[in-house]
Amino acid sequence: MIAIIDYGAGNIRSIEKALEHVGAVVQVTGDPTAVASAQAVVLPGVGSGGAAMARMRQRGLDDAIRQAIQQGKPFLGICLGMQLLADHHAEGEVDGLGLFRGEVRQIPHGPKIPHMGWNQVRPLHAGLSIFASIPEDAYFYFAHSYYVEPQDQQGVAAVTDYGSPYCSVIVTERVWGTQFHPEKSGSVGLQLLKNFVRWVKE
Repeated sequence: MIAIIDYGAGNIRSIEKALEHVGAVVQVTGDPTAVASAQAVVLPGVGSGGAAMARMRQRGLDDAIRQAIQQGKPFLGICLGMQLLADHHAEGEVDGLGLFRGEVRQIPHGPKIPHMGWNQVRPLHAGLSIFASIPEDAYFYFAHSYYVEPQDQQGVAAVTDYGSPYCSVIVTERVWGTQFHPEKSGSVGLQLLKNFVRWVKE
């Protein structure tokens, strides 16, 4: 079972439907106990970093997420859900979950802010399981005004150009993070979610 964390700041229904479409058994939950006992965890997100962290702390979900990742459970953070894993979020000037060293900053320049629409995601390494069966020049759907700047570049799996290049995918031993929305990215997004489900089953 994959727990989709509901903390009042995510497009929960679309990610739930997309994961079910690729064969996952999912539970949408705001209960820390259910998150801790799940086989894998998805943290979606739309909205303000400061408000999202406040809601998660109120419900004890921050500790449940840390526990799940420390136990080595497959974890997928989407958009704000990836940003909240960093040390600090500039929107609201709040501490994040601190699961990787890095800052979340406002996009300094670009054709238009927020960055909304389709853009290319360029993998930096060959053979990453997150991109299995996905073309190297694939486009995904973005909707954000902030981006992650990791301190350790080793976890940066892909970049996207918007005014300047920035980290759009993070891959570590325990965590996948995407700045784009795979559930809104058509067939390539569904393939990425299928790759996540395959990781969970392994």
